[in-house]
Order: sequence, then C-alpha cells, then structure tokens
Amino acid sequence: ENREAMLNSKSNRLTEALEEANRLFDGVCRAREAALDAQFLVIASNIGKEKANELHSEMSAFDSTAFAEDLLTFMGINRTEVEESDDSEDVPGGFLPSDAWQTMGEEAPKYFRRAPTFHYMMGSFKSEPPVPKQRIERQKKASRGKAERAMPAQLKKMEESHQEATEKEVERILRILQTHFENDPNTPISFFDFVIDPNSFARTVENVFHVSFLTRDGLAKIKLDEDQLPIIEPIKPSEGGEEESRAGARNQVVISLDQKEWK
Repeated sequence: ENREAMLNSKSNRLTEALEEANRLFDGVCRAREAALDAQFLVIASNIGKEKANELHSEMSAFDSTAFAEDLLTFMGINRTEVEESDDSEDVPGGFLPSDAWQTMGEEAPKYFRRAPTFHYMMGSFKSEPPVPKQRIERQKKASRGKAERAMPAQLKKMEESHQEATEKEVERILRILQTHFENDPNTPISFFDFVIDPNSFARTVENVFHVSFLTRDGLAKIKLDEDQLPIIEPIKPSEGGEEESRAGARNQVVISLDQKEWK
C-alpha cells in the first residue's frame, strides 16, 4: 500500500519498516509468524531493488559523445571554426592539428608517472606456505610408533642371542675347569694360566668376563695360594650350599687389565 512513498528517494519509510520488523521478530514464536517475516523480507528486498534502480537512473552516466567533444577541445579543435571551414583543406588530417596528439601525450604522463604502490592488507606474506601441523604430527607419531615397534624386537633378538652365546661360553668354561680339577684335584689351577690367552688380549678379557659369571653364580671360587697368587677351582653343589649359607663368602670386585699387564 505504501510502495510509492517508500520508493521516494527522500523518504525513510523503508528503513523504518525494516526496524519495526526486526523489533517484532524478537517476539516470534510460531511458524506462521516466521513465514510472515520471510514474506515481508521478500517485499522489502524488491522495494529496495526498485529504489536503488531509480537512484542509479538519476545519477549522471558516462556520455561518450560529450567526453569526445571535451577531448577534441583539449587537443585544439574549435568546433565552430571547423564547421565554418568545412570546405577548406588547411587543417591536416581533416580535424586535428598536427600537435594534437603531442599535446595529449604531454598531459597523459602526469597521471602515469609511476605505478601505484602495492601493499599487503595483512602484512608481508611468508615465502613458504604454512605447514599443516596436525598432519605432520600424526605422521611423526605413526612413523615413530613403527620404529619403536621394530627396534625393541630387534634389540630383544640381539640381546637374546648375545645372552645365549654368553651362557654357552660360561658352561663351556665351567666344563673345562671341572675337567682339569677332576684330572688332578691336588694341583691348584692358576687363575692367570686359566684365563690368559698369550696370543690375544681381547680373548683374555672375554675369558675373565666369562669366569666372573662362575664366581657370581657360586659355581667357582678364587682364592690365594701360598705364594699369594690367585687360584681357581670349581665348587661342588654341597660346597655351594655351605658357601651360600655363609654371609659375605662370595664377593665381586672390578679389576683393570691393560695390554702391558697382559704381556
């Protein structure tokens, strides 16, 4: 009913109607009321579009003919003189004087002296794209999990194989010690003669290392003879029980052995 009044460029009736509709929408609680609000929105949009079109039609549009007339005047054309001298051939090219384009060219560089400066609204950009952190973290966790699953199994196998080799070597040395002792139980076995390999320093260290397991487990004992030199002999199971019953009977020490002492 008030469409004509609302389309008037000097009227604020459309704005007032929108404000009233916003106020009424706060109390909407039924579907029919919301449908009426939507219907009002469609009507208001159409009225606003018509009002905008009328405002645009009242604005001054670009007139290419008037622009051409102004441009020719700037370049030195006097339309009155041209009309009066249509039959003359004094003006080269029909309309423009000889320096017409030069005049315009001298004026144009004032507006194209330099290119507009370029700037970022959000600051300078980064040379590298941002890295998706979440995806990389998941990949790292996944790869790390695979490595952790593989390495313990590998280390476990190496540890088991090394442990088995050590146990077998300790058992072999124990059988050698028991054989020497059974063949001549009255002759003490020199600890140095038993463990030192005259041709290999590394082998000597390995022998000392393996013999230390026999001492730790109570399978052999080391004591000093009359010359205060260490001797080694196996322990019988019955003796082992007595040795274990005595507190402090079994001791472990750390010794140093370099190549000079070995030689």
